[in-house]
Amino acid sequence: MTKSAGVQISKEEAAARDAVRTLIRWSGEDPDREGLRDTPERVVRAFLEYFRGYEEDPVIYLSRTFEEVSGYDEVVLLRNIPFVSHCEHHLAPIIGKAHVAYLPHDKVVGISKLARVVHAYARRMQVQERLTAQIGDCITKVLEPEGVAVVIEATHGCMTCRGVETPEVIMTTSRMTGVFREDDKARREVLSLMGF
Repeated sequence: MTKSAGVQISKEEAAARDAVRTLIRWSGEDPDREGLRDTPERVVRAFLEYFRGYEEDPVIYLSRTFEEVSGYDEVVLLRNIPFVSHCEHHLAPIIGKAHVAYLPHDKVVGISKLARVVHAYARRMQVQERLTAQIGDCITKVLEPEGVAVVIEATHGCMTCRGVETPEVIMTTSRMTGVFREDDKARREVLSLMGF
């Protein structure tokens, strides 16, 4: 443990702060300048927020289900779940929305839990394709529905702020399982409900 302004911090946090100072200096700035003096601590705290998904188990969010749904056997859909993730290649933001649907077999889950699953996976270093698959596969595994449909639309800071510098480009990915993968009519219905 190290002391910082009278507060004990771990060796790992001290090393992370030093790494941020090094990056600031490497970028051509003075990490001791007034406006940057507290930046290493702020960046470390921000990283703990950005990547708190590593401390979450999405399966837990889906573990409490309800079976008394009066025989409901149609699509359950949550549209426009906003999320912020970070690209694992540049740590640039991925900002988007997820549309998550499933066709229950014999149980449903509270709708807020679907959003929690999205956020738990989004709050990790990601690529959009993996994020989409993880959400769909988790719901499939835990709820065992007739099918799952996940569509994600997002913009990528690594593309808009650097490299090709092309803003307003939206990447769309999907994961379909069960009936939504096997039955064209079911797939068209769920995509229509999502607004596609």
